[in-house]
Amino acid sequence: MSLNCGIVGLPNVGKSTIFNALTAAKAPAENYPFCTIDPNMGVVTVPDERLDRLTEIFKPKRKVPTTMEFIDIAGLVSGASKGEGLGNQFLGHIRSTDAICHVVRCFEDSNVIHVSGSINPLSDMETINTELMLADLDSIEKRWTKSEKTARASSDAKVKVEFETLKKLRAALEAGRPARSVELEDEEKIAARDLFLITAKPVLYVANVDEKGLKESNPWVEALEKRAAEEGAEVVRICGAIESEIALLEPAERVDFLNDLGLKEPGLNRLIHSAYKLLGLITFFTAGPDETRAWTVSNGTKAPQAAGVIHSDFERGFIRAEAYHCDELFKYGSEQAIKEKGLYRSEGKEYVVQDGDVFFFKFNV
Repeated sequence: MSLNCGIVGLPNVGKSTIFNALTAAKAPAENYPFCTIDPNMGVVTVPDERLDRLTEIFKPKRKVPTTMEFIDIAGLVSGASKGEGLGNQFLGHIRSTDAICHVVRCFEDSNVIHVSGSINPLSDMETINTELMLADLDSIEKRWTKSEKTARASSDAKVKVEFETLKKLRAALEAGRPARSVELEDEEKIAARDLFLITAKPVLYVANVDEKGLKESNPWVEALEKRAAEEGAEVVRICGAIESEIALLEPAERVDFLNDLGLKEPGLNRLIHSAYKLLGLITFFTAGPDETRAWTVSNGTKAPQAAGVIHSDFERGFIRAEAYHCDELFKYGSEQAIKEKGLYRSEGKEYVVQDGDVFFFKFNV
């Protein structure tokens, strides 16, 4: 799937450092505003212990993990919605993403300047959110006059729904609430999609802390978590500097490094999983002697459409899906044992894929 997550925030909060660690890319990360001008794009592997365990059981010739895309977008500043700091260009990049990872600086370092002169995560968070809401409000205002005039003159229900949607969204944005906070009817949701509003996208806050902040209470992070909870959003706490070091190590060295730090896994794993969940994605597997592979679909996908992710012919000629859950395989040890337990299923066209399903698709073209 082509779903992606845009990494945004003020300049010098650690966006490019985190992106470089995520993708092992070489995006510039110098200590000055607007170092990143063009968005850097990188495809990252989604860590999944279940795929590793499937590989141990089937011993295939190759293992193929699923992936997702991250986009590192240059730092926004106050006034970006009016073009400050190349803001219009950056906002255009954000509009093309499916979700937002908002990096907020929660560490003190005299060697890394802050564009506002002091560390204040809530103020930083509000600066970005305000600029995104102002940009959305500008988009709505550009549609407003024409939509209002058309709605008054037309008896077309679709036209009236569009204007009612604009009214709801404008009222929320003017009150300082993002578009995603507005409750819309199904028809209004369709109308809202055509507006491509930035604040309608789901958001994940990333608290970039120092090493101490990973292990101890951090008042900046606590304040950020409280504010995010009020929005119904999640906060992932990571240390960009440490993640950069981990990314340069060999796999065996990473384990020792993490153990020395008292960590079970890299913080970036939590970030990737949280972003994956934010996008409403789940994973199913195919497994056999040639290959074990993870596949990505949206939550709620039915079996034929999941088959189509593998190949369009699988969906077009779908007959059924032979299935079991990976947890059942891990519990009983083999497909034969699953069959003996009566857990090996045959699912039809209306079956909704569950995260962790293992499929063998039957089709005829």
